[in-house]
Amino acid sequence: MLLFDARTARALATVLLYALALLFIYFAWHTLVTFLFAIMFAYLLEPAVSGLQHRARLSRGHAVLTIYILISVAIGLFFAVFGPQILRQAGRLSDSLPALMHRITSGELLQQIARLRHWNPQTEQRVQQFLASHQHEISGWILEMLSAFASVGRNIIWVLLVPVLAIFFLLSGGRFAQAILDQLDRLRQRSFVRDLLQDMHDVLANYIRIQIILAVLTLLVYVGGFVAFRIPYAVALGVATGLLDFIPIVGPLIGAVTVLAVAFFSGYPYVIFVALFIGAWRLFMDYYLSPRMFGHRVQLHPLAVLFGVLAGAEIAGIIGVYLSVPILAILRAAWTRWRTFQGERSIILPSSTPPPPPPIEPAS
Repeated sequence: MLLFDARTARALATVLLYALALLFIYFAWHTLVTFLFAIMFAYLLEPAVSGLQHRARLSRGHAVLTIYILISVAIGLFFAVFGPQILRQAGRLSDSLPALMHRITSGELLQQIARLRHWNPQTEQRVQQFLASHQHEISGWILEMLSAFASVGRNIIWVLLVPVLAIFFLLSGGRFAQAILDQLDRLRQRSFVRDLLQDMHDVLANYIRIQIILAVLTLLVYVGGFVAFRIPYAVALGVATGLLDFIPIVGPLIGAVTVLAVAFFSGYPYVIFVALFIGAWRLFMDYYLSPRMFGHRVQLHPLAVLFGVLAGAEIAGIIGVYLSVPILAILRAAWTRWRTFQGERSIILPSSTPPPPPPIEPAS
């Protein structure tokens, strides 16, 4: 008598395969995330590479090399023009943080702000009590932000691998997809997988390109606005806030809070106007510009986006927040394509119920 029948053995093998897959994802998490970001970076560069390849009649390899050289030159020019000012302001901001924390905890900064804003003694006392009772939370929040930046520095090797791996996807991305299709025997299966890969391609390409455009536009608006408002460390804060805009929902919130906190604790007198400026830009971009640019490309409800961002933050932190929206969009596209495939299959397959016999005509 067999210990397991064939059906039980198949079920156990399936469970074992899923467990091994989860273990692989857990232990190879950094590698998988690096490859995902490399794919996104390749999607970002694909239009420029294809356009240069066809217009200049270059080989694929020469087109990729030319684009990388142009990107390196553009980054070099940017840092040559703005780099010294950004580094100088970032250095001044980091050097002033210990003294700023001492002035906050000692109450000296609060007294200065109270004099500038003509607070009455009761308001000053309430704010002082609030800061004193939440001193540990404020210090912990600042240390958390510093540790997050430190973790980016520790993982810099993975960040540097992204553009290197993207070269392979740019050179051989089409062959990877064709290799997947070659593993399928049936024509309808090939058609389904080909359409699914095309949907994934469209979702990722549209999401990455529009996200980059919105982030660059936000960076330019914030830098220009902060310089016009004469905010302390305007260029450094504008660049940091623009880069944080890559992270959906959470990134703009962190950037706005950081800018307002630095402006407030630096004694800047027009914090309310800066808050109105940031709020007006977010309303314009989130409720007018961004929906018009995305249109029906990603096709996700705002509540679905918010759920994905929060769930991604719980599962994988900042990386989960960033990857949540494209993953949700891909899952939605896959589900829609699968339903279409099943509907076509039900039409093509013959019905299991035999057709009724034709009516018998009475004899004349």
